Amino acid sequence: MNQKSSKHPSVLTLERFLPYRLSILSNRISEIIAKTYRDKFALSITEWRIMAVLGEYPGASADEVSVKIQIEKSIVSRALQKLLARHLVSREVDDADRRRQNLTLTQTGLEIYQQVVPVSYDYEDQLQECFSKKERDLFNGLIDRLYAHSESIALKTS
Repeated sequence: MNQKSSKHPSVLTLERFLPYRLSILSNRISEIIAKTYRDKFALSITEWRIMAVLGEYPGASADEVSVKIQIEKSIVSRALQKLLARHLVSREVDDADRRRQNLTLTQTGLEIYQQVVPVSYDYEDQLQECFSKKERDLFNGLIDRLYAHSESIALKTS
């Protein structure tokens, strides 16, 4: 990359730098919902994300969960141990591939999942209530596009 670009100032204004702004926004949003998950369901954000993946993809492996939620394997492993200890998730060796362990929500885990899902959607609605329907659609489309574009940049730099 060209280190000196004539189209940008020589000083980085952090508060206007898109990656920083997205990170701060993500942290702010996560912290608000983390409090709800912690207070109402005794779940961390990582634990909830694991449960959310297993709610959508029952039988996923820990590696697949880690890739889906984009959290390093050791952090997923620690959160998974807590979910297993609370009997919210079960783990079984795959019959076809003995090296693989399939994860599923237990009945208790599924019951909690079914309680958390509407809370999550309500929170999403609250976040987006500052947008009109048209702005929501536009925003979601832009996020999708930025997500895909960031993946293409990551592929170029790896």
